[in-house]
Amino acid sequence: MKVRSMIRSSVAGLAFSAVLLTSACTSQDQPSAPMADNVAVSNQWAGAAERGAMTAVFGSVGNDGPGEARVVGGSSPQAARVEVHEVVPDAAGTMTMQPKDGGLTVPAGQTRELIPGGDHLMLMDLTQPLLPGADVEVILEFADGSTLPFTAQVRDFAGGHEDYRPDAGAEGAPHHHG
Repeated sequence: MKVRSMIRSSVAGLAFSAVLLTSACTSQDQPSAPMADNVAVSNQWAGAAERGAMTAVFGSVGNDGPGEARVVGGSSPQAARVEVHEVVPDAAGTMTMQPKDGGLTVPAGQTRELIPGGDHLMLMDLTQPLLPGADVEVILEFADGSTLPFTAQVRDFAGGHEDYRPDAGAEGAPHHHG
């Protein structure tokens, strides 16, 4: 009886180990879905602005995937470039808009709000005016290289009136969105 019991225990232990190894190998060998596949943009809108200016895009970025999604930039046919920005106080307490290091992280199962005075997307060096009632096309770019296109309605918006501090050291006076 002891021998049978020992054999059953050994077989059960080996079977359990095989299941663990198989699942570990399977999860590591299978590529995860692109970040963009798990993200949706909603309630999106952009501030009206003149050609050559910059403006902000706001809305909600939801991630229903199992892992975080990180927006690192974007593109738009209506702008020379799209950047992820944040608004932070400088040493004097003045609210300053600047590129957000590392991009915008959206944890699994959560939503990040893009809002005036906070995190947002900036459409830089507009190639054409964005007039109220029109739409602007934006393509989000994620850390894994995947992309997500969306359209935002253009609205009148005076901007957050924060100073702009670009990382690249662009010259000129402070800018505001809108």
